[in-house]
Amino acid sequence: MTAIFITGTPCTGKTTIASKLNGRLIKINDLAIEHDFVLGIDEDKGYKVIDIEKLSDHVDSLTKNSDELLIFEGHLSHLCDGADKVIVLRVRPEILESRLSARDYSDSKIHENLEAEALGVCTAEAYEKYGDKVQEIDVSDLTIDEVVGVVERVINDEETFPVGEINFMDWLMS
Repeated sequence: MTAIFITGTPCTGKTTIASKLNGRLIKINDLAIEHDFVLGIDEDKGYKVIDIEKLSDHVDSLTKNSDELLIFEGHLSHLCDGADKVIVLRVRPEILESRLSARDYSDSKIHENLEAEALGVCTAEAYEKYGDKVQEIDVSDLTIDEVVGVVERVINDEETFPVGEINFMDWLMS
């Protein structure tokens, strides 16, 4: 059994990539909703507030009771227990901005996500919890098939992308 968590800022390609991998795909957001781990809605930002502790306990129990490859996808996955590997997908902020805009995100939500990407928030949170189990991949200039291939090689221990090689901080300064 192996549990792979694919995380990253919204619009980095998590769902697209995870859905093309061979394994049982579990979408973290769907799991939280299905099991009533939603505590409410953040009135300022408009997103669902999730009980991370309950979600994490549930994810951990799924990973311990499975004999198949489980692929957990979602920007909250790295906050949960049970990963054998955490893969953070990263995208240059200028590319991410166009993706977020295409999904009709509000200006404030776009700015919040661009800052999170530039600062590497998902990577930092994942590394704090999982250390060297975290791999960080810049997918900015790769096709979907290329990203799938890279992620498969990471899962199979054929390639590594250690944390700290990606730096989008220049975007904040411009």
